[in-house]
Amino acid sequence: MAADQTRLRNNILIAAVMVVAGVAIASVSLREIASSPPQEVAQATQPLQQSPEPQKTPPPAESKPGGDRPTTPAPEPARPDADAQKGGAKPVLPPAPAEKTAPPIKEK
Repeated sequence: MAADQTRLRNNILIAAVMVVAGVAIASVSLREIASSPPQEVAQATQPLQQSPEPQKTPPPAESKPGGDRPTTPAPEPARPDADAQKGGAKPVLPPAPAEKTAPPIKEK
């Protein structure tokens, strides 16, 4: 019975020391937070504002079936063909690094 009481006292003492240590750590942390200058919080989106009268925009132009879609300027390939390269055209993209180049495919 005396051994049980001694074990109980030890357990209570350990629990009390852990509680006191936790309260001490929490109070030091709260004091550190309170002593630091306040931080500004960035707002991700602009606050909503009252918008003026909605302006009427003209409707989009009617689409014509089968019509051409103009592109200005005309798109060019990233790697010009062999004739254009002989003429002095430089490829837009650099050549692929050696580790990205696969060996040639062998025909059967």
